[in-house]
Amino acid sequence: MPLHDWTQVESGIFHAFHTAWIGEIQTALNGGVLPDGYYALAEQHVGQMVTGVLTLHTPPSREGLEPLPRIPETDGGVTVADAPPQVSRHETLENTVAELRRTLTIRHVSRHRVVALLEIISPANKDRAEHVESFAVKNINALERGIHVLLVDLFPNGPRDPHGMNHEIRRRFYPEIEATNGRTGQATLNSWAVGRELMDVYTEYVELGDALPDMPLFLTDQRYVNVPLESTYAATWQGMPRFWRDVLEGREPG
Repeated sequence: MPLHDWTQVESGIFHAFHTAWIGEIQTALNGGVLPDGYYALAEQHVGQMVTGVLTLHTPPSREGLEPLPRIPETDGGVTVADAPPQVSRHETLENTVAELRRTLTIRHVSRHRVVALLEIISPANKDRAEHVESFAVKNINALERGIHVLLVDLFPNGPRDPHGMNHEIRRRFYPEIEATNGRTGQATLNSWAVGRELMDVYTEYVELGDALPDMPLFLTDQRYVNVPLESTYAATWQGMPRFWRDVLEGREPG
């Protein structure tokens, strides 16, 4: 299924696709992609964060509010050492908030901890400076708490994010890092893996008409699952109204 140019339609049309795509991704993750002990939920709230899909880990029953132990590295998924993510770009950054992260735990209201989030960026995230700021701060809050992040941006860089939404996060962590617009395609996919001392960022670019690759969603800093973006995108596309599929595929709408 080729990537479509969603700038051809109004934001409400993409919002409808976005909402359905989140459901398809949740179904895929819970249908065998995530290992035992993990599950995904759509459109959950964690403090002031709202995202597309949260990946949650089911801890043993515990009394009190003490922080939960570190998730074992043997808890399913693929290890980076055995199979490094196949992406175009990989960066390793110093974790400047490691000490803060060790003291805080964010958990679902059912006392299940959040370990990762996946967010599909919408035009509304990029249309105003305050929206870009809010988006960046939300994801920084997640990373500071040791929550791994996967960003899916199907829209080109714009005047509010000239170097991409991922850079808007990076520059708030590392003001000294120069802007590098390495983007070569329409879509940018970024996966952040948060360790105790380092943060790894895996990046892939996708051209219009190309298929979306699977992207790593980290469960720990060294263990991940591949999110089937292409198959879930294609399944969601089949549920879109024929009129808008014609528009996006360059046909006269029926």
